Formats: sequence, structure tokens, C-alpha cells
Amino acid sequence: MTQRILIATDGSELSQRAAAVGVGLARALGATVVGCAALPVYPYHGVGEAAPAEAAFQAAAAARANEHLDRIERLAKDAGVAFARVLREGHPDDIILQAAESENCDMIVMASHGRRGLASVLLGSETQKVLARSSRPVLVVR
Repeated sequence: MTQRILIATDGSELSQRAAAVGVGLARALGATVVGCAALPVYPYHGVGEAAPAEAAFQAAAAARANEHLDRIERLAKDAGVAFARVLREGHPDDIILQAAESENCDMIVMASHGRRGLASVLLGSETQKVLARSSRPVLVVR
């Protein structure tokens, strides 16, 4: 029985569509939604003067990610579904899988941007990485 559904978001239109599907599924199953967003790792390593820039970078990234999670929370509230949020720094596939484990989620819902060929190789696919490594069912919304 599915009791907790993790919904991963990057704020894109596709991930918002996946969130709507995930919340609808949670409502039908009587499950809780766990919204999940990954904060990017600061891309530079510096000391001294770089510290304020890193803090500003992380604050801006956290604000954007919380806005994305707020959208899922509103969907869940409107559907009468319980909601929790996970916001951590790291690579998205790692964060999604770690959150699914730590939050005891039975399923992961996420979007696929549908990149193929060279674009997929160059840009990578967080969805493919999660699919390859997850021990839980993953619902991919396109």
C-alpha cells in the first residue's frame, strides 16, 4: 500500500505537471506527499571574499526551491492531502533517492524532459539516474 509519495521538482512546467499527477495519485490512495527539491552546490571554491558570494548564491537558490515546493504544497492543500518538504544541497538524483529513503516514501514521482541523443548525453538526465538506482517504483510524467 502506498502511504508516502515523493514528488521531485525543479520548478519547470513539466515538473509542475508531474506534481499535479502525484498529488492526484496521493489523494486517490490516501497518501501523504513529500515535496523534494535539490539545492545546487556552489560552483566555486574560494576563501575569504568568496564566502559572501556563496551565502548569497545559496540564499537565492533556497528561495527559488522553496517557491517550487510552495506550489506543490498548495496543490496538496487544495486536494486535502498531507504535505511535507525536503530541501537539501547536492546532486538532484542523490537528494531524491536519499529523501525517499529517509522519508520512508513508497514511490517517487518526477518529470522527464524527454531529451534524447547528444542532448541527453551532454545534459544528463536526473530521471534516468533515479530510474537506474531506485529500489522504489518511479512514476515518470512527460
